[in-house]
Amino acid sequence: MADTPLASLDEMRRVLADLPGPHLEAGSACLARDARLTKPPGSLGRLEQLTHWMSLWQGKHPPTSRRPRVAVFAGNHGVTVHGVSAFPQTVTRQMVENFVAGGAAVNQLCTVMDADLRVYELGLDQPTADFTQDAALSDEECARAIAYGMMAVEPGVDVLAVGEMGIGNSTSAAALCYGLFGGEAREWVGPGTGVSGERMQTKLRVVEDGVSRHREWCRDGMDWLRAVGGLELAAIVGAIVAARMARVPVLLDGFACTAAAATLWAVDRHALDHCEIAHVSAEPGHRRLLDRMGRKPILDLGMRLGEASGAALALGIVKAALSCHGGMATFQEAKVDTAL
Repeated sequence: MADTPLASLDEMRRVLADLPGPHLEAGSACLARDARLTKPPGSLGRLEQLTHWMSLWQGKHPPTSRRPRVAVFAGNHGVTVHGVSAFPQTVTRQMVENFVAGGAAVNQLCTVMDADLRVYELGLDQPTADFTQDAALSDEECARAIAYGMMAVEPGVDVLAVGEMGIGNSTSAAALCYGLFGGEAREWVGPGTGVSGERMQTKLRVVEDGVSRHREWCRDGMDWLRAVGGLELAAIVGAIVAARMARVPVLLDGFACTAAAATLWAVDRHALDHCEIAHVSAEPGHRRLLDRMGRKPILDLGMRLGEASGAALALGIVKAALSCHGGMATFQEAKVDTAL
C-alpha cells in the first residue's frame, strides 16, 4: 500500500456523485437478439436477466466473459482482541498463503471457471484499531485502502468477482449493517467462523458498543466504513467503484463483502446497479441485508466460507447465460416457423 496515491473520503464522495450509468443501446441490442432466439420469451429466466445486465454494464453487445477475475482482499481487524472469532488473527495470513499455494476452495473454483485469481493483502501485520475504542481507520487509511482496491480492475478484465478474507470481518460486517440500517444488533450478528454461547454474547456486545461509540459523528456510508469497517472491506469498495468507471460488471460474495458494498448503496441507491449478489450466505445477517437492499441472489447454497467462493461459483452461471445468448440459433437461422 505504500505506493498508493493519497486520497480522502471526500474525494471518493465526489467520484460517487458522477458514476456512469447503463449503456441503454447495448441493452436494447441484447433484448432484440433474445427475442429472436429459439425459445419462448422469458423461458431462460434469470439467465436472460444476467445477459441483459452484462450488456448494460459492459456497454457492448454481445457481452463477454473471456477474462473474468476473482479478487480476494485480505485484512486484519483490531476488534478481534475481544475474542469475537473462533480463530486467531494469524489465520488470515495462513489462509492467504494457502490461496497462493493453490490449496483453498476458491482456487479450485477458479480453475473450473477459468478465472484469474488475485489475492490482495492489506496490512496483515497492522490490523485496524479496535472500533469499540476508536475509529477502525483514519480518513486517510480508509481512502488509501479504497484506492488500493481500485487497482484490481485492470484493462481487459470483463467481469469481476469480489470477496474477502479476514478474521473478525463478520463482526465488522454486522457493525456496518447495524450502523447503516438500525434495528437491533442481534438481527445482524451471526456465528461467523462458528462462535456460540458466551463468545456470541461478546460479539453482540462489541457490535453494540462500537456502533454506539460512533453513531453521533457518522453521517453516511463512508463514515461507517471508516468507523467500524476494515482495510479489506474498504478495498472492496474501491474495486466496486473502479469497476463501475471501467464498465466491468461485478459479482459480490457473501455477508462481509455485501456489507462493504452497502456503504456505497447507502450513499447512492444506484451505486451498485452494476453489481449482482452472487449468493446468499448462511450468515443470517446476509439475507436480512439483501431484503433491506431489495436484492435477489443468484445462488442459495447454504455457503458461508467467504474468500469469494460464492462469487467464483456464480461466474459459471454468468458464463452459461452468455453462452446461451451468443450460441443459440435464432428462429430464422433454425428455420423454425413461429407463425400461428
